[in-house]
Amino acid sequence: MILAGKTAVITGAASGIGRAIAISLARRGCHLALADVDDAGLDRTASLAASLGVRASCHHLDVSDEQAIAAAPARMLAEHPGVDLLVNNAGVALGGNFDQVAEADFEWLFAINFWGVVRMTRAFLPLLKASPEARLVNISSLFGLIAPPGQTAYCASKFAVRGFSESLRHELEGSSVGVTVVHPGGIATAIARNARMSQAQTEAELARLRHRFQRLLVMPPERAGEIIVEGVERNRPRILVGSDARLAALIERIAPVSYWKLLSRR
Repeated sequence: MILAGKTAVITGAASGIGRAIAISLARRGCHLALADVDDAGLDRTASLAASLGVRASCHHLDVSDEQAIAAAPARMLAEHPGVDLLVNNAGVALGGNFDQVAEADFEWLFAINFWGVVRMTRAFLPLLKASPEARLVNISSLFGLIAPPGQTAYCASKFAVRGFSESLRHELEGSSVGVTVVHPGGIATAIARNARMSQAQTEAELARLRHRFQRLLVMPPERAGEIIVEGVERNRPRILVGSDARLAALIERIAPVSYWKLLSRR
């Protein structure tokens, strides 16, 4: 896929993987419509992208807001001639065993991680279909390949993103729109620090869990963004980001029921 001169919409673009994808696209001459709830972070991403010579617009957008998503295409078309690439990156985390997690928190996570992806796709798919060469990129997770304990809500949402993306890819086969699902492993972003945690756990337990997960987040987001954009250029249907994601995918295929006994030892 030739990215120069195209326009990409990126959710969760204020920091982390979203910002890294934006900068990697900007280096290739791709114009950007950046969306997030963090306006200050969004402005920083736009400034970095604009310094690379592309047009970068900022759009305050909460992907859990159905009406805001419905209005987003018109807002972005007011500043760009069309949309060729949609990157559904916005996401949140929620820790705790299933019987410890409140249903309201479960629904909060799904509204962002899954329904945000579905609604953004529904809103922008007509614009993607109008492009002679377009791609939908949905960010799942390592936890869309494997399902460790204490991550029932997050895993459910990321497996849902994977299934939605794969089925939609088959439906769009033969059209101008390709579909890529991305499974990042441990990327050094703030997602673990910002995660909601079960109120049933003590402060000591919460601190220990956050520290344990933060230790697994090692790959710089800039490297992850470059891997993802390189995969988009090659029209890859699935992108595994990091050796941990590649290893987990391999072990899950070999031992689809007992993989966690093998992986937990690592």
